[in-house]
Amino acid sequence: MSVSKNDISDSIRETGIVAIMRAKSSDQLLAAADAVLAGGVNAIEVTMTTPGALRVIEEATTKYGAEVIFGVGSVLDPETARAAILAGAQFVVCPTLKVETIEICKRYSVLVVPGAYTPTEVLTAWEAGADMVKIFPASVGGPAYIKAIKAPLPQVKLVPVGGVNLKTTADFIRAGSEIVGVGSSLINQSLLEAKEFTKISENARLYREEVQKGRSS
Repeated sequence: MSVSKNDISDSIRETGIVAIMRAKSSDQLLAAADAVLAGGVNAIEVTMTTPGALRVIEEATTKYGAEVIFGVGSVLDPETARAAILAGAQFVVCPTLKVETIEICKRYSVLVVPGAYTPTEVLTAWEAGADMVKIFPASVGGPAYIKAIKAPLPQVKLVPVGGVNLKTTADFIRAGSEIVGVGSSLINQSLLEAKEFTKISENARLYREEVQKGRSS
């Protein structure tokens, strides 16, 4: 059963976190997905830098169905976006702004989050139809930069990526971020190699707590 773009957006916003995963194998990634889900995070971005990323997405969506929202990250062009969508990706995340990629995602009614940094890029992405705009790298400027962008552009849903950790998550949310994208501080190759899946689950749980802390203050 297909899930609507609005339902996917609402589900991601509810948890407030997208787990960004880079893994060396599909087995590692699927095991990590179990761990993240156990910690209460159900939105996972599989980067195109993962070997066989499209096959991983296809396997994952078959295994989990609507239980986990699998998207694709590090998408540089519309051709890659379309291939990922056909493989089952339910959202598309880009490190940069390419209007053609937004257009292809809109054609397939798939949630798209292009990357931007300057106010001009942010507004261009929003006007082109982005569902949210990824601020990358958010480590440059931090939560204060999100707050500064939101002042003239309060309508734009911002997603900081880079520089998001357990110490900064609540501040990014307070500054006006819709959700946060979290990579190596939630899940990394060292944890995967050591099969520290309990630690990954705990990390996911702690990030959810920080999101709630930011929203309630």
